[in-house]
Amino acid sequence: MNKDKTKIGFIGAGYIGYGMALNLINNYDLTVFAHKNRKPIDDLVQKGAKEVANLEELAILSNVIIMCVTNTPIAIDIIDEIAPHLQKKTMIIDITTHKADGSIKIFKKLSSLDILYVESPVMGGPVQAEEGVLGAIVGCEEKDFEFAKEILMNFCEDVFYFGPVGMGAKAKLVNNFLSLGTATFVIETLKAADKLGIDLKKLYDVAKLGSGNSGALNRIAEKALNNDYKGYIFSVNNTLKDLTYINELLKDMPNAEKLSSVAKSFYEEAKAKGHGDLLISELIKK
Repeated sequence: MNKDKTKIGFIGAGYIGYGMALNLINNYDLTVFAHKNRKPIDDLVQKGAKEVANLEELAILSNVIIMCVTNTPIAIDIIDEIAPHLQKKTMIIDITTHKADGSIKIFKKLSSLDILYVESPVMGGPVQAEEGVLGAIVGCEEKDFEFAKEILMNFCEDVFYFGPVGMGAKAKLVNNFLSLGTATFVIETLKAADKLGIDLKKLYDVAKLGSGNSGALNRIAEKALNNDYKGYIFSVNNTLKDLTYINELLKDMPNAEKLSSVAKSFYEEAKAKGHGDLLISELIKK
């Protein structure tokens, strides 16, 4: 597909999608699908994007559609609505973090309509999206990878191909098992140290010298020492969603399943207490 003829439609230009869309404006004809949060949409339109209010119009104007939504059910609903209006050979690049079989279901539906599908969940957050340094975990047919990579590199520092559709989702969930598990240990460690009267600054300095050092520790602890508990930009609701998907994926691996189940229970409890919209690092003081 010729770059000059590539017309990108974007669904989900919000929390993290805004930064991705922002990096696409200067290189492509970009159309964004409107949603309730007007601020990112208005900003993107001011910078040159077009806006549409319905998915049929987005399908007509686009031969590549990037979808960045919260979970598998929302993604499937969108695909069900937009699929009848898509041009043949349109490429869907799906940034959603799916449950293990979510992307496979979408792939099968779209393949029957001669629509190309690429799953590409990402590592990083809103800041990395705007800076164009996300990492993409891709699952797709091998013939579709190079073109998808060309688009993804507009907002990614690197793109990793894991194989056919389904492998990207699994790799992303296993990666999140590690990252969210580590972050949960950091949060509970800081809470325990605070309750036990341990000097947090000294504990952090000690931890950095040993195998307890991690990206999660640095992101959370450095800010927490200054009474800033927004070091880990990921909400309780999103964490619970991901850990639910992870727990399902690991159901045949007893030890891993137990670990993910315990971590999931922490966030189930936090949500039940009304903390679903908090960042997980804010739970240190809850």
